[in-house]
Amino acid sequence: MLDGWFLWFILFWVIFLISMFAIGGFFMFRKFLKRLPKNDGMSELDWQDHYLKETKHLWAAPEKALLEDLVKPVPELFRDVARQKIAGKIGELALKEKARAITEDLIVRGYIIATPKRDHKFLLKTLKEQQIDVSPYRHLFD
Repeated sequence: MLDGWFLWFILFWVIFLISMFAIGGFFMFRKFLKRLPKNDGMSELDWQDHYLKETKHLWAAPEKALLEDLVKPVPELFRDVARQKIAGKIGELALKEKARAITEDLIVRGYIIATPKRDHKFLLKTLKEQQIDVSPYRHLFD
């Protein structure tokens, strides 16, 4: 039978595997929910991709660099997802306003709207590091 350190190793390993499967399953389920079509037939991720494709030609090099600087605080593992989500929100704003080009104003507004409320403290810090005045955007933080 099992006794001693090997029993504890097996118990630890079982608990570790179950925990990892639960955490992975949670994130996979969230991604699955975002892929489910809504009433209009498109999912959140489909709309995000649509906005990115429609506004790709509006982005200039300085605006792309600003977006890169804004997503630098995000851990590298999640940076691509954050970049796409923020760029999708910026594209949505640009299409709604029929913008001819992506501007710093659109980037900052899209950045604020796309960022979860719990991360607004870090968002403000990043905007201050970039020397961007946040006073015109205070209403978006409420």
